[in-house]
Amino acid sequence: MDQNKPDVFHRLYEKSKPRVVYYKKDFPDYLLMLFFSALVIGFSYGFGRAMSVAGIALCFLMLATFIVRHGIGLAVPVVLRKPQEVLYTFVYKLRNLKPAYCFALGLLLLENFLIGATPNFPHHVEWMRKAALYLFYIHFLSITIFRTAILAAHLAKKELVREVLMQTPWKRVVREDTNIVLEIVHAYCTGVLTHIITIAPWYLVIVYSRFSAIFLPVAALLNIVIHRRWFKTLNAWFYRDHWLGHNSEFEFIFLHGTHHDAIPSGMIAVAENGLLEGFMRYTIGAPNAFYHPVIAFAIFTIEVTGDIATHQYIPGVFPKLPKEEIQILYHSTHHYGPLEPYSIGIGAKAQPVDLPPGRKKPFSWVPGEMSNSIRLDEELTGFRPDNPTSRGIHSLYDKYQN
Repeated sequence: MDQNKPDVFHRLYEKSKPRVVYYKKDFPDYLLMLFFSALVIGFSYGFGRAMSVAGIALCFLMLATFIVRHGIGLAVPVVLRKPQEVLYTFVYKLRNLKPAYCFALGLLLLENFLIGATPNFPHHVEWMRKAALYLFYIHFLSITIFRTAILAAHLAKKELVREVLMQTPWKRVVREDTNIVLEIVHAYCTGVLTHIITIAPWYLVIVYSRFSAIFLPVAALLNIVIHRRWFKTLNAWFYRDHWLGHNSEFEFIFLHGTHHDAIPSGMIAVAENGLLEGFMRYTIGAPNAFYHPVIAFAIFTIEVTGDIATHQYIPGVFPKLPKEEIQILYHSTHHYGPLEPYSIGIGAKAQPVDLPPGRKKPFSWVPGEMSNSIRLDEELTGFRPDNPTSRGIHSLYDKYQN
């Protein structure tokens, strides 16, 4: 994609107004979105399995919180008003695919073909599948424990959470009489449910694919090479996908919206995505789920943990985001003010950062396409890192983080 062509990144077949919040009238669509979420969970993990029971129970809980927080309105669902938008979404996803996705999927298919062609080799397929499932559940449980610790920290400091949010655009939601415990629990449930749905493609790959013990070293090495290439194209892919999540009515309501419906705490984060959006992204978008389970485990765990830590935009509450990181992470602006930036939002070159002695600049280890990802927003939308919203966020960290 040419970074100087906004019409490529901002192409939309069905015009609609940018969205960042749900309204009462979205209730029928939200109900349908949760219904499809429950189906994805049930068909992925198996109805009656613990993962499905937990996920479907969370769907009912999310429906209840929507009613309490937004009310019930009646309107013709967008899938009936604009059924073509469903087709357009798949077109958008396919047109936005990067070579790393094709290489990862091709490598997975090649390994399965070679396993089938060499049945006498000691592949230990069943042992590999069992080990992969152990890694899958270790990942989910460890992240859920981390998320639960964040929940406990927010509940212990619930009045601080209220105080901070009332000094931001979230004051439209959080007031003196708002049930802040409900807002915190809603954020936690959003994160857990999003996590269950997001890693479902990885689970399906484990269950329905075969992995060889003797191919492991080569497969792991090639996966790492592919992921390094993916890192260089990730920002451009994410910008396009994220822009659609706010500028397509269908994509906001059914895919991305839940990520913005909850308070901006680390509890909501998985991979910058909403409920069904996670399933879509790792089925038609990102290559992670197609990697060998050992590599997928490492990458999913590192990325989800990092996304949780870098979504903690309520200063003074665990996990505390260091001041030098919030100074160059402009995704916080996206959750607190204007829709921009749509990119990963790292502006390592945007402004000087105050660093303690001996500390390296945050994110100096990532490729330039990532460490200065904010440049894409500057070129496409005229976004300026030094803006009133970012200055307000920095002042909150000066006030509460110390």
